[in-house]
Amino acid sequence: MEIELTSLPGIGTCRSFTSATGRRVTVIAHHAGGRRELIHGCGGEPDGRGRLILTREEAIVLAGLLGVFDVTADREPC
Repeated sequence: MEIELTSLPGIGTCRSFTSATGRRVTVIAHHAGGRRELIHGCGGEPDGRGRLILTREEAIVLAGLLGVFDVTADREPC
């Protein structure tokens, strides 16, 4: 699976991938406050998109639920 990393000047970083079913999954990590936005949907279907805004703590809990046990805090983007 290929993960795309994009720098968002003045905002943070954007990481995206396309699932096996063709849905785009994007996580935007904001520099200020550590807020995370999880966006998913099909490219050409605006009604098929969803967005979830998480605090840093909520993002860590979600990562644990998804089976990611090592979360590194305050790491610089690649």
